[in-house]
Amino acid sequence: MLFLVGALLVLGVVLGVVAHVPASVSAVAGLAIALWLALFAARERLFGHRRSGRLGHDPRGAR
Repeated sequence: MLFLVGALLVLGVVLGVVAHVPASVSAVAGLAIALWLALFAARERLFGHRRSGRLGHDPRGAR
């Protein structure tokens, strides 16, 4: 519950900042965040399955 309150507080601060900066600054920041999330998703999709194999978990049960 405390985490939710903190998240809402941070959201309010961020929305307050967005309301006071020019629209172009908000758009650039939004595009930067979207690009970062897209790169993260692509990296996880490409390399996420291989990483789970390195932790000693063999899905075939051979070990």
